[in-house]
Amino acid sequence: MKKRDAYDRAAEILRSTGITLDSLRLDRYHSTPSYVDAPKGAKTFLIPRKNAMLNGSFEWKSMMNDFRLNTEPYLGQYHQRSNSESGFSADNKVLGQNVAHRGDDRDDSAIFCTGLWHDLFNIGRS
Repeated sequence: MKKRDAYDRAAEILRSTGITLDSLRLDRYHSTPSYVDAPKGAKTFLIPRKNAMLNGSFEWKSMMNDFRLNTEPYLGQYHQRSNSESGFSADNKVLGQNVAHRGDDRDDSAIFCTGLWHDLFNIGRS
């Protein structure tokens, strides 16, 4: 599964369950306006690519402006994602890279649930 497909699928699961996000922190692979626009009402934090343009929605321009004017607090918010990255690394050491299920839907569900469990467990620990 490609990263964009995984992102779109997670966004669809959130929409279908009625879960809303307050904020979202994305890595450089997601540094495009389409990722900033997708989660309605969520404050998105990402580090723009070197060649990032201001073409895009109001949310994209607002995020770029916040990055430019409030760089240090912005980066403090962005780097909260390192807690999740550390957790995923720890989970991979314990559980291994392979998921012991058959079928793509079961693999995806197990990986999604592991990530969700980790993120929910670490809420407020930053």
